[in-house]
Amino acid sequence: MTDHVFKLVEIVGTSHDGQDAAIKAGLDRAGQSIRNIRWYEVLAQRGSVEADGRLLHQVTLKVGFTLEG
Repeated sequence: MTDHVFKLVEIVGTSHDGQDAAIKAGLDRAGQSIRNIRWYEVLAQRGSVEADGRLLHQVTLKVGFTLEG
């Protein structure tokens, strides 16, 4: 088994379509600039109510990815 070293970053994903969609949006966007994402942890969930009454879900994630080289 190969040993791995991980780096951690925190991101916040948002979506009007629920918390799962906020997680996916955050991970999809992080994947555009971070390679080798291996896991995530939900640190916090919150939301806001917009002027028109729509809910905006916000999910703070800790994202782990393996270092290259």
